[in-house]
Amino acid sequence: MSISPSRIDLLELDIDVRLTDLWREAIDVDEWNLEVVAAFIRAAYGKGYCDALTEESPGALCVEHGYRMPERPVPARSDAA
Repeated sequence: MSISPSRIDLLELDIDVRLTDLWREAIDVDEWNLEVVAAFIRAAYGKGYCDALTEESPGALCVEHGYRMPERPVPARSDAA
């Protein structure tokens, strides 16, 4: 029986590929501390945010990996006129 990667494994791999530049920088870090980890978390979040904004089709990453695309919240309607 062959072992095939789960969809979460494939999603993790896709995200790791998108974060290649950050992984390269992480190799050069000599001393990991809270400040450095926080900087990498912020950079990864920012990269993901930018990737999401520039996707040809919104939610493509979710759909490509078999996940439901989250619904956008409907803004509250203002009846004041």
